[in-house]
Amino acid sequence: MEREERSEIPPGTLYMLILKSLARLGPMHGYGIAQHIQQLSEDVLQVEEGSLYPALQRMLIKGWVAAEWGQSENNRRARYYKLTPAGRKQMAAEVSEFERVTRAITQVIQPA
Repeated sequence: MEREERSEIPPGTLYMLILKSLARLGPMHGYGIAQHIQQLSEDVLQVEEGSLYPALQRMLIKGWVAAEWGQSENNRRARYYKLTPAGRKQMAAEVSEFERVTRAITQVIQPA
């Protein structure tokens, strides 16, 4: 049986996926966020470090997440990110826009 390729995360949805993960599970380190997204998507979505950590850094600057250093499960120093009230508001906006675009795409691709 051929293994399906992992899909690229659609542009503009990474913030939403990160914010939603933090809203569901509370404070997490970057690797935990990436694992959560991969597991919930049944391995379809894989967040690469090269896009995850720059996105988290931009989100810190925008005030959507806050971060503090802590110990990971395997006793390593890790930066834990948590959702801020501004991040919760942004998440709602991102989800709303994603649903709007998804509805529009669905209308276009549905059989006539």
